[in-house]
Amino acid sequence: MKIPVDIDCPPAEARQFMGLPDLEPLQKATMAEIEKRMMAEIERFSPEGLLKTWLSTGPINADWLQELRRQGKK
Repeated sequence: MKIPVDIDCPPAEARQFMGLPDLEPLQKATMAEIEKRMMAEIERFSPEGLLKTWLSTGPINADWLQELRRQGKK
């Protein structure tokens, strides 16, 4: 014999009823840390940040970029 049972409750109430831990504070803290790290690193991926990285080793990279530009015009 099968007896279907429908329970209408929010997820938080179901977790509490089943005895599962509330991970919402942990999730909020984790997401805040991820956001903080992403915002700290986002400058590296701006056009200015990328050019600084590419040209940081001196004239070797600048010459290399110019050579690439010349090859692209062919």
